[in-house]
Amino acid sequence: MIKAVLFDLDGTLLNRNESVLHFAERQYNRIIKKTSDISKETYISRFITLDEKGYVWKDKVYQQLVEEFHLAGITWQELLQDYVEEFPYSCVPFSYLKEMLAQLSSAGLRLGIISNGYGRFQQSNIESLGIKHFFDEILISEWEGLRKPDPAIFLRALQRLEVNPEESLFIGDHPRNDIEAARNVGMLGVWKENSDWSSAGMDYIVKDLAEIPMLIKKLNQDM
Repeated sequence: MIKAVLFDLDGTLLNRNESVLHFAERQYNRIIKKTSDISKETYISRFITLDEKGYVWKDKVYQQLVEEFHLAGITWQELLQDYVEEFPYSCVPFSYLKEMLAQLSSAGLRLGIISNGYGRFQQSNIESLGIKHFFDEILISEWEGLRKPDPAIFLRALQRLEVNPEESLFIGDHPRNDIEAARNVGMLGVWKENSDWSSAGMDYIVKDLAEIPMLIKKLNQDM
């Protein structure tokens, strides 16, 4: 019987691609166009490329942008601070996010998040999505001193939720950091389909969040 459902954040609950696009456009309009003659399309495209799906922290991204575009009157530190403060206002959820979480919560399931990233930044994004109240436990790598795919962060989450690995599933978009890592501690792994990676070897796949309650119902019936 599934008693707990844990989620990745970026690319699973938060539509990060759309959020980054929205943020970069806002940052260009607010700051960049006042300090440079580069086009909006050029700035956004380069920002997204350097960001590498969030796997490069923005200090390096902004240092590169300032150097490449010869930005005057603004430092990379100021741009980084703007990112930290303003990104939450650009957060875009995947469709059916709150409805899905409400269904799982109403069904009596324990809910958690395990996310890599900086604590306050990720917490602000969760708050911006308006979903913090659904979760019993939220583990963010900076605050935990552990990062996915380290099994210890999964085991810590399960301990706090007071469930066994076989009673829980983890939903995420990254094959190694989310699905393989969850399987390695005995959890079921559910892949949130993502065009960046192959579906090969995935036991359970959802294309959108609306499918999750029915999948859990089916898993419980099979058990």
